[in-house]
Amino acid sequence: MGKKMRNRIGSCAVLILILAQLTGCSSAGDRVTVPEWSVDATMYEVNIRQYTKEGTFKAFEEHLPRLQAMGVEILWFMPIYPISREKRLGTLGSYYSIADYCEINPEFGTKEDFKHLVTTCHEMGFKVILDWVANHTGWDHEWIRKHPDWYTKNAKGEIIFPETWEDVADLNYNSKSMQRAMLKAMTYWVKEYDVDGFRCDYAGGVPLEFWETARKKLNRIKPVYMLAEDDKAMSLMRYAFNANYGWSLFHDLNSIARGVKKAESLKDYFQNKIPSYPPGTYPLHFIDNHDENSWNGTVEERMGEAQQAMLALIFTVPGMPLIYSGQEVNLDHRLEFFEKDQILWEDFVNEELLTKLIHLKKEHPALWNGEEGGDIVFLETTSERVLAYRRQKGEDEIVAVINLSGQKTKLGLTFENEFQGTDLLTTNPMTFCQGTNELMLKPWEFIILSK
Repeated sequence: MGKKMRNRIGSCAVLILILAQLTGCSSAGDRVTVPEWSVDATMYEVNIRQYTKEGTFKAFEEHLPRLQAMGVEILWFMPIYPISREKRLGTLGSYYSIADYCEINPEFGTKEDFKHLVTTCHEMGFKVILDWVANHTGWDHEWIRKHPDWYTKNAKGEIIFPETWEDVADLNYNSKSMQRAMLKAMTYWVKEYDVDGFRCDYAGGVPLEFWETARKKLNRIKPVYMLAEDDKAMSLMRYAFNANYGWSLFHDLNSIARGVKKAESLKDYFQNKIPSYPPGTYPLHFIDNHDENSWNGTVEERMGEAQQAMLALIFTVPGMPLIYSGQEVNLDHRLEFFEKDQILWEDFVNEELLTKLIHLKKEHPALWNGEEGGDIVFLETTSERVLAYRRQKGEDEIVAVINLSGQKTKLGLTFENEFQGTDLLTTNPMTFCQGTNELMLKPWEFIILSK
C-alpha cells in the first residue's frame, strides 16, 4: 500500500514540478515546490573536516555504504569553500568565513574529488545539498577589494561585521550587482556539479526577495530543496524554502530532559505552530547539529539517558528529522570548530535505532514529511510525563507512546477504537483495547506501533 501511494504522490509531484520549471514559479504559482524525493527523506549533516582522519571528500566516500544502509537520503555538507585567512579564528578558521564561493577548500580535496563524490552519491540514491552563506563573506574575499560597495559600512565608511562575528564582513543587499553575483555563484553549483539544493545559513539576515528570486532561478535548472536556518520569518516558507529550523521543539526537548518541562507542554507546538506552516513546508527537527554540539554541549551533556526517547519523538512527529555526524556513535565530546578534531567511529550505540527509525519513516506514509504525512492527534493519558499520539494517512497508522521523564510511570491510555500493531523495537504484536488501557513505562521508555 505504501509503495502504491508513493507512486501516486510521485506522479502528481513530477507534474507540478514540470509546470514549475516551465513557468519559473513555485508550483501552481502559490507555493514552494516540493521535490518528490524529499517526501519520506531523512537529512544527515556532514562535517567533512572532522569526519575522518584525512578530512577529505575521498575519505568520506568510504562511509557512504553505511549511510545508505541506514536509509539516509539527503546529505547536507557543511561549507566546502576556501576559508579566509584574514581575521581567521583558530588554526583552520570557520567554515562560514568564505574566501571564494566558487572554489573548493583544498584541505578537503579538489573540484574533481567533489564532482566524483556528488556523482557517487547520486548513483547510490543520495541527494546532496550545500551549506550556503549569503549574509557575509570572509575578509579576504576578492569582492572586498573589487567591490567594496557590496558591503555594509558604518558612518566612517568602514566595512562592518554582522552580529558578533568579527571574522566575517557583512554584505549589503541594497546592491543589485552583488545580488546578481551571489545568484550566479549559487547556480554554478547546480549547473556544474548537479547539487540538489542548499541549507542557507542565517537565512533571516538576507532579504526575502533575494531568496524568492534564487528559488525561481534554481528551479529553472532543476527542482531543488531549500532549508532555512531560521524559525521566525514564516514568509520565507511560502515561495523560497521547504523547511526551516525547529528550534522551539529543540529547546523544549532539552528542557524536558533536564526535568524543567513536562511532556504535556509540547502539545501547543504541534497544535498551533505546525499548522501555521504554508502547504508543503515544515520544520527540520534535531537533537544535535554542528552549532549545538560545538557551542552548547553534546547530546549526552544536554539530554543524557533521554536521547533515544528524543530520537523516537523527532522521527514520529510532523517534520523532517536531522542526524548530525557522529550521532551514530553517541558523539561524546564537543568538536572543535576552528581546529582539527576527528570523530572516532567506535561503538555504534545509536545506529541500530536510527536505522529502524529511518526505515519506519520511509515505509509508512503516516510519517512522511509535510502535508504528505498524517496529522498528529494526541491520545488521552493520565500522566503529564507521557506523550501519546497517533498519525494516520489513508490506511496507514502509527501510534507512539513516549515516557518523557526519568521516572517509572504508570498511566491510563485511552483509545476510541481498538488498535493492534507491531512494536518497532521488539517486533512483538500489541493490542490496545477500546477505552482506557493501563500501562507501565520505564524511565524514557517508548513504544512505537505500526499496523
